[in-house]
Amino acid sequence: MDIRTRLISTAEQLFDRHGFTATGMDRLTQAAGISSRTLYKHVGSKNGLMAAVLNERDRRFHRRIDAVSVDALFGALETWFAEEGARGCLFLRAWGETGGSVPEIVEVMARHKERLRQRIDDIVVAEIGHRDDELAEAILLLFEGATHAATYRGGAAVDGARRAARRLIAGARAEGSTA
Repeated sequence: MDIRTRLISTAEQLFDRHGFTATGMDRLTQAAGISSRTLYKHVGSKNGLMAAVLNERDRRFHRRIDAVSVDALFGALETWFAEEGARGCLFLRAWGETGGSVPEIVEVMARHKERLRQRIDDIVVAEIGHRDDELAEAILLLFEGATHAATYRGGAAVDGARRAARRLIAGARAEGSTA
């Protein structure tokens, strides 16, 4: 594993468990087994490191949720939690900790959330045969809510969101068949 990859992986684990603010550069360099000079050489700044961590997480997350149905989408979320842990959305946590004022974080979070919305739009089309922005928004809110509620409710949050999303899809299909 190269230095940059090790640094990003270590930083993600620390940021996810302790937060961005509470994870100082000394803790990062010690855990990654590198000097602060090497850290800055590879990421430029703590904000640059946070953006690199979020970009890597975005890549892994979207590869994981490449689903074509509501069931598969929420199944992928369950798998993500089983493998990565359920501590809420790291993107929103980073945005919240930085007050939404760090351009690198705002940019990567906006891109991540837009990709998630696009995935859900595609799933809605696959499920009901046409675009439905209101339905996609409702499923997005169920997905985001399950992401956060899983921190204290575990898998029950994902299962409840999946069942609600199924009902919404079934209702949209029924509506479509009577139109």
